[in-house]
Amino acid sequence: MTSATLTCLAGMAAGQGTEIVHDAEYYVLERQHAEAWAEDDAAVDARLAEIRSANGGQPPNILYILIDDIGFGEIGTPYLNYVRGYETPNINEFAEDGLRMMRMYTEPSCTPTRVAFMTGRQPYRLGMAKTSVAMDGFGMAAEEVTLAEVLKAEGYNTSHVGKWHIGDIAESFPHNQGFDFAAFPVHQQAQLALFARASHEGNQMIGANYTQFDDKWVLDRSFRPVPGTMVTGLEAVAGELASEVDLQAGEEWTQAKYIEMNERYQRQTLEQLDALMAKDEPFFLQYWPLLPLTFTRSDVDQFTSPNGGFQTESMQKVDGWIGDILARLEEGGKADNTIVIIMGDNGNFTKYAPYSGYSPMIYRGGKGDATEGGVRVDAFIRWPAAIEADSYVGDMIHVADLFTTLARVAGGLEHLPTDRVIDGVDQTSMLLLGEGKGRRDTVFVYQSFNLAAVIKEHFKLNLADAGSNLVVAPFYDLLRDPGEKYPVSTPVGAWAASPFERILQRHMAWKQRYPDLPAAVDTPYSGIDNLRLETIQMRDEWLAWKRQIGALE
Repeated sequence: MTSATLTCLAGMAAGQGTEIVHDAEYYVLERQHAEAWAEDDAAVDARLAEIRSANGGQPPNILYILIDDIGFGEIGTPYLNYVRGYETPNINEFAEDGLRMMRMYTEPSCTPTRVAFMTGRQPYRLGMAKTSVAMDGFGMAAEEVTLAEVLKAEGYNTSHVGKWHIGDIAESFPHNQGFDFAAFPVHQQAQLALFARASHEGNQMIGANYTQFDDKWVLDRSFRPVPGTMVTGLEAVAGELASEVDLQAGEEWTQAKYIEMNERYQRQTLEQLDALMAKDEPFFLQYWPLLPLTFTRSDVDQFTSPNGGFQTESMQKVDGWIGDILARLEEGGKADNTIVIIMGDNGNFTKYAPYSGYSPMIYRGGKGDATEGGVRVDAFIRWPAAIEADSYVGDMIHVADLFTTLARVAGGLEHLPTDRVIDGVDQTSMLLLGEGKGRRDTVFVYQSFNLAAVIKEHFKLNLADAGSNLVVAPFYDLLRDPGEKYPVSTPVGAWAASPFERILQRHMAWKQRYPDLPAAVDTPYSGIDNLRLETIQMRDEWLAWKRQIGALE
């Protein structure tokens, strides 16, 4: 845990008080339900104490699997698999064994969702609402308190394997944000798969790779993103520098190396699970696969599904990997008291539809969109010691809620900061007491740093086309129109314009009271002990133009 975080955890009472600060809408509900919530909290505390006592006084282990760019309905439901033409039997069985969170909202893209889970804060609040595809010199600040740090304070051993994508500076790396061990790429799949030569030879990408054309007229050698000059995969332990592990000086980065990276992360997840289970102490293992968002086609000798899409093919591979992980957890005797969550991070990448194998199914839109297809995902949670199998909840939940909920289950609410807004709402009562016990009825959908939509109950206001008159703004009834195709502006706006206006006023007033913060800024790739010469040269060019525009002193 970083010194900045320790200072933050130790000094919370000196901030805005000792109570967690939520967004304004939470207090509207709290005023109306305080008495019922208090009764539910007492029942939840008693149940958690009973579960912990049965487990020798230890809190539950936590295994969190976040799958990249997978739209709602793509996993966990056999008959939807069937009509799509591929199978995810392990995830389907897992979903039947646990609780299906039917109304899980995320952020529209990779980095923001991951930040929201790790901090319980919507990413615009900490300058992390942008998804970067190259070296940028910013990341999540050390002063943010992550779930890994909260769990560490409660005695958990923590490991992260797979995609991270929360910054390319040292303080944002996972081993500096609460994880004892981390194996991760600095950036994401565009660098690792699309920018490589094979995607240009397959005509998936045009112009980014110098080998694709005669470069006799090229003058600016810093213009194109050469994947091998950027840092690729890192490994690190807490308190030490990170090391690049999968590329030697002068070596070309290829799609074959990307495939190897995915396979290595699967092996390391199993290795970390074994090591964590052997300690017989509570653990938090986080696995964020890079697949199924592959952008690769060369690694498939024979397609195995009627669908035939390269992304659905890799989803079947991920399903097999997840089956291996769940089997290993069972073999280790830890399944009953381990909370396992499997979910998507945002909608599918519709720019690659339909040849990827995926296209919008139930909800319109996908990755990057403020529509339900962009922010509504499959999400399943299994905890045999506490959650009824084959159950459903239609209560609204946001990915940030998992931060607060898991902190409570682990006994770590006291470690949450109280000097800033925590968007994550404690949903433990919903998990343990069932449907109808949720504590959220509003979600604010941001696209980057812009508020794009507000969802209240089953009504959605599209702000992008709202103008100044909410009476005629595009409203949608998500139960009658899950595809958001038929605005009900007049029949809904006539009565809902003023209530939604109040929601917006409260939200903006809270943003003024607790101002948004910038991301941390530093020299890219700081904290890495074996930078290659070509990486240093590329970074020097980046630093030169930053100084040229006055961005660096």
